[in-house]
Formats: sequence, structure tokens, C-alpha cells
Amino acid sequence: MIYVTMYLLAIVMANLSVAWFGPSASIANAFLFIGFDLTARDKLHDGWRNRGLVWKMAALIVTGAALTVLLNRNAGQIAVASTVAFAVAAIVDAVVYHKTGNINVSNVFSAAADSLLFPWIAFGGIMPWVTLGQWVSKVFGGIVWAWIIQKMSKLSLIVKQGKLELGETEQ
Repeated sequence: MIYVTMYLLAIVMANLSVAWFGPSASIANAFLFIGFDLTARDKLHDGWRNRGLVWKMAALIVTGAALTVLLNRNAGQIAVASTVAFAVAAIVDAVVYHKTGNINVSNVFSAAADSLLFPWIAFGGIMPWVTLGQWVSKVFGGIVWAWIIQKMSKLSLIVKQGKLELGETEQ
């Protein structure tokens, strides 16, 4: 449930900041928010595989867009762009991730799809520097978020197993 909440929060924050600050904000968002979403999506894929993956991911993407519009009615075009770009990127990501099992590899391909579609739909045209900046930021953001999520998962497992006590360090 934490990944769903954080995923939605990241989508809404990214969409609203682009609506408020314009295309240049999408590059910073790509690292901070979308890199997380691409990585979290793979964690959700693992949890939802054979248990409603397609409809749950679709609902998550549409919910992010709906929340964006509820919070800022002027962000409608951004919400549409986000929905389409995330939907296509989710398909690309699912195919690559399920074939390779590698979060970072799937992020490279899904980030490319998202980075091509989002600015084109949101701002009405191909924006080469924004597209390239987004793609690079999403890939590196995804790597950083994958590392953070892996470390947090490992720590959570250690705590659940009762192996971590005060003053004890992990070896």
C-alpha cells in the first residue's frame, strides 16, 4: 500500500509542478518523482503479477490524473499527457521487466517512451532538450530510487526477522 500511495503522490506532484512552472520543471520532476514511479511500478508489478496487474496499474495511472485535475482544473492537458505517457511506458516497462527481471533495464526503455510522449502531448510538440533531459533524469533517478528501495526493503526484512537490535550493525 505504501508504494501505491507514494506512486500517486509522485504523479500528482510532478503533474502539478509542470502545470505551475512549465516544461523546464519536467526535467527535475523526472529525477525526483518519475524515477521513483518507474521503479515503484516494477515493485507493484511483482506484487500484482497474476492478481489484476493490468487493471490495477490502469486504475493507478487514471487516479493520478484525476487527482491532478481535482487539485488544479487548469492542469487538464498535463493530466492527459501524463495518463497517455504513463500508460504506454507501463506497457513497455511490463514487457521489458517481465523478460529481463531488471528494474534498471526496464526503466531505460519505459523512460524513453514516457519522455517522448509527455512533452509532445503536454506542450504540443517535440521538445528535443526537454525530452533528452527527462530521459536522462528518469534513468538516473530510477537507478537512485532502485538503490534506495532495495536498501529500505533489506532493512525492513531485517527488522521483521528481529535481527536488528539497538547498537547492532548489519554485517
